[in-house]
Amino acid sequence: MLKTSHTLKARLETLYLGNSRQAVAFRYALLAFDVVTIGFFVVSSFMEYNTWMIAADLLIGAVLAVDFAARLVVARNKWQYLVELETLADIIVIFSLLSVAIAGNFAFLRVLRALRLLRSYHVLSEVRQRYAVFVRHEAVIQAIVNLLVFIFVVTAVVYVIQKPINPAIGNYIDALYFTVTTLTTTGFGDITLTGTSGRLLAVIIMVFGVALFLRLAQTIFRPQKVKYTCPDCGLNRHDPDAVHCKHCGRVIMIETEGE
Repeated sequence: MLKTSHTLKARLETLYLGNSRQAVAFRYALLAFDVVTIGFFVVSSFMEYNTWMIAADLLIGAVLAVDFAARLVVARNKWQYLVELETLADIIVIFSLLSVAIAGNFAFLRVLRALRLLRSYHVLSEVRQRYAVFVRHEAVIQAIVNLLVFIFVVTAVVYVIQKPINPAIGNYIDALYFTVTTLTTTGFGDITLTGTSGRLLAVIIMVFGVALFLRLAQTIFRPQKVKYTCPDCGLNRHDPDAVHCKHCGRVIMIETEGE
């Protein structure tokens, strides 16, 4: 039995940490699964819950549970792995998926699956190591991921808190609509949050959310910069065709491909 466990651990380490063609293909398959599940959770949050979705939840939950257990086995520091934000989010998502068999379709359980979006940081990190295009556009891609995660997590919080007490929030789309109109400062006023908790949540979204949204949007739509640290003043973002540092005027030599 002990030998079998050592053999299993060695195989898992090869798949999750190795550099063989089989290991790389396996990790790409996991990345593809992460992308598909994230997309499924986002799309399904706008749909009525039915039997096939219950089956899909249980299947995805089982796969995520096996993947979680395997990552725990190969983790060098298991306690550190267990307290990481991404791991805690996965535990919550797995619970929300497998609990449908005993707890039924609680709305807040489905919304908790928005936390799976945190796995997008892992996906981005893995892809970034292999494709130069992601490195060149890292700031924009990271800002887009941050913006999507922020919007859907805030929407989930609005939905969970307001659904039982606010007739204007009848589904996830209503919560998303309120979140987007608030973050963009459009504020049509046709949907408002009710109760003390709702007003407090609205204040938090307006004070912190709007500022963060504008910051992320600025990063996405502003002219693309490249990372290059000026030896004199330390400015580390410059225009791709810059010859002089905008801050101190020093001549800089940014590597380009001649395009």
